[in-house]
Amino acid sequence: MIKRFDKIEGRYIEKIYGQDRFGYSQSDNEDLYDLIVWAEQGGYRGSELLFYDFHTGNVYKPFDKKRNTVYGAPVYVEKFLYFLQGDYDSKKVTLYRYMPEKILEKVVQLNMEDVNLYNLIIIGNPLYIISQEAEDGFRCYYPDKISFPLKEQQSVILIEDGKVYIEEWVEEGWDVAAGRATDQYKYYNRIIIKNFAGNTISEELGCLNQSADGDWWIS
Repeated sequence: MIKRFDKIEGRYIEKIYGQDRFGYSQSDNEDLYDLIVWAEQGGYRGSELLFYDFHTGNVYKPFDKKRNTVYGAPVYVEKFLYFLQGDYDSKKVTLYRYMPEKILEKVVQLNMEDVNLYNLIIIGNPLYIISQEAEDGFRCYYPDKISFPLKEQQSVILIEDGKVYIEEWVEEGWDVAAGRATDQYKYYNRIIIKNFAGNTISEELGCLNQSADGDWWIS
């Protein structure tokens, strides 16, 4: 059976892990950091964030398109949808709690000058606003202020129960001089768990994968 949403725009619908009722789409692929780049070129046209209800076929837009405003990918945490809105005109990043036809409320608002917009996302359960890059390291802005260094090959994947879960990709058997893999070449991931002070609790071979129901699996 083929069904239709009440608003057709030819957009691909992304999954939101942890539930199966709502999906989302964004009008383009710009992220929060791109606001800085666009500002140097005269400003950004603005983006739209749409939510699709697979139970009713309704399409919801929490905000109309606004110049110099962009949205981050939403997450589902504790029965609500959450997303970041970056407004370069006001120099604010706002976290919203949302459930179509029920609630749209501001959770916290951050000054852009106080955050690193590069890889600024929301993760975890409960929810955390973080950024990460090799030079600036890992930083958490809400609800706790946390920071510690990261290696270039490391990425924070999850924060849960007071622990920060990091994936690190590892290459073995790569001939740098020849620029190619040897017969002993291996590529794999490790999981490093740290506390909020940045101290390592444990390390193990593995890769973190989130299933549709929101659970995490180590492979």
